[in-house]
Formats: sequence, structure tokens, C-alpha cells
Amino acid sequence: MTFHFITLFKEACDAYLSASIIGRARKGKKIEVKYQNPRDFTENKWGKVDERPYGGGPGMVMTAQPVIRAVSRACRGTVRRNKIIIWFSPSAKQFTNKDADILATYQDIILICGRYEGIDERAKKILKTLAPVKEFAIGEAIYTGGEIPALAIVDAVTRRLPGVLGKDASVEERRIASHMVYTRPETIVYKGKKYRVPKVLQTGHHANIDKWRSCK
Repeated sequence: MTFHFITLFKEACDAYLSASIIGRARKGKKIEVKYQNPRDFTENKWGKVDERPYGGGPGMVMTAQPVIRAVSRACRGTVRRNKIIIWFSPSAKQFTNKDADILATYQDIILICGRYEGIDERAKKILKTLAPVKEFAIGEAIYTGGEIPALAIVDAVTRRLPGVLGKDASVEERRIASHMVYTRPETIVYKGKKYRVPKVLQTGHHANIDKWRSCK
């Protein structure tokens, strides 16, 4: 699987994507990450990718053409039926584990990381001629750019790929899991008070442990 980042800030993404499980997945050839910078596809000598919005308003808007050209470059050598373009919008459908499972079936995922007040809407309409476009929101907050949402999707999708986590059971949402977890030591003493691991987790009785987890 290849993730294609359309971003002005490669360095903001690559540090995270080179560490821990995602970094190991890249080294192990489970995934590949590629970057296209819209600035490289401008027709002005400054690499300017933003303009004032029509109709007025604060901030600047990313122009359509550099984004379209960057995606077109990313699409070279890919198979249309097995790639998808991801467009981020705070008002779009919230990204879920089910969506991550669906995205894990694609060979190429193109993640468009907008900046400023957003991207000229015409870019999205034109991109639909290159591949299916899916819109997602990552949480209800507004972010400075699309890099954080894009990283969240890469993380959620990558951990679902065979061999990335070692065991399929390691994917928490595929098993009975609690948001509360414990490890050794059995008792922690802090300012004279003892904090213990719940006894049910020490019994080895899997049915009771699953029941406890499902209630938490």
C-alpha cells in the first residue's frame, strides 16, 4: 500500500511516519509513503499557492491548479479502480474504524492536506475525474492544516494491514477491550495510599475478564 501526501510541509509528516510502528512498517515494505508539494507545480517564480477568496473574507485560499497537478503526478502508475483520494473537511463524515477497514483494501491512498482557509472547491470537482474522492473529518476540532488528519488516517489504516502489529488480535477494536488497562506491579503506593490492579484481571478466568472489560 502506498500513501501519497499532497502537502506543503513534508517535514511535518515524515518525523511521525518514521517512528515506532509506522516507521517499522515502512522499513518492512508493508507501506510506502510518497510526497508531492503543490509549490512544485505552480507557474509563478515564487511558488505561490494561495490567493484572496472571491466574495471577500479573512485569510487566503489554496489555488486549485497546483493541487490538481500534484495529485495527477501522484496518480501516475496507479490503477484507477484501486486508488482513492481523501479530502478533509470539518463538516464531512467523521472517520471511523469501519472507514479504516475499507481504506485498507486500497492500493493507493492520496491524502490532500489543505492549508489556510481551504482549497478552491473546483479542485475537488476536477479530482473526481482522476479517482473516487472521499471526504472525512477527523474529530470536531479545526486544525491548522490537513497534515494531522492525514497522519491519523495513515496510522489507523496501517495498523490493520497483515503483519504490521504481529497479531490480528492486537487491533483493539477487533477484540473485547477496555479503555482501562493495567500492568505490573500489582500494587502502587502513592502518598500512603495503595492503588491495586482489579482482582478479576488476576484470576485467569477469561469469561469473567471479558465480562469486566465489556462493562467498562
